[in-house]
Amino acid sequence: MELILQYFGDFSSKQIEQFSMLKDLYADWNEKINVISRKDIDSLYERHVLHSLSIAAQIPFASGLDILDIGTGGGFPGIPLAIFFPEVHFCLYDSIAKKIKVVNEVSSALGLKNVEAHHGRVEDIKGRKFDFAVSRAVAPLKDLWRWSKPLLKNEKKMEDFKNGLICLKGGDLTEEIAESGLRPYITEIYNVFPQEPFKEKFILYIPI
Repeated sequence: MELILQYFGDFSSKQIEQFSMLKDLYADWNEKINVISRKDIDSLYERHVLHSLSIAAQIPFASGLDILDIGTGGGFPGIPLAIFFPEVHFCLYDSIAKKIKVVNEVSSALGLKNVEAHHGRVEDIKGRKFDFAVSRAVAPLKDLWRWSKPLLKNEKKMEDFKNGLICLKGGDLTEEIAESGLRPYITEIYNVFPQEPFKEKFILYIPI
């Protein structure tokens, strides 16, 4: 938790409490349903929470936005972002039911009112649009864009950022980006949070 406060300082007491609860909640649920690598539980705040919040450090979501988390797994990046942005609504999707059970239980324990979780494939979402889609190490960029583009509102609600896809990825992305045919804005996370695990980790932003 101290690591989060090292980079972010303007939290309410409720947010601090919610962030502080994450370690025990995930440790407990991970014993029942394995959603995080067991070796990563001890470094949850660095490898999962702070990693998720790198999006918040770069893109300050405005109140009232509706965000889709594609393939949320155990709730990343959606749950840390939902704590960070209590006035933003987050819709978390995953195709694995037991992972969505963990998301629902963690969200309930935290008292998050701005999170809804669904078991299903984002490709099957009908009749709904979002301002942004986020994802964390889910699928190749070309697939993420194919899934998210039809679900994004083609408008701009924030002064500096148009609606779009924001994804967290790592390693050499040259081939993946070339195959996608996209030209994402790329931020190296190590330049935002100079922590060893974030070397060769990136935020990719593709406006609609």
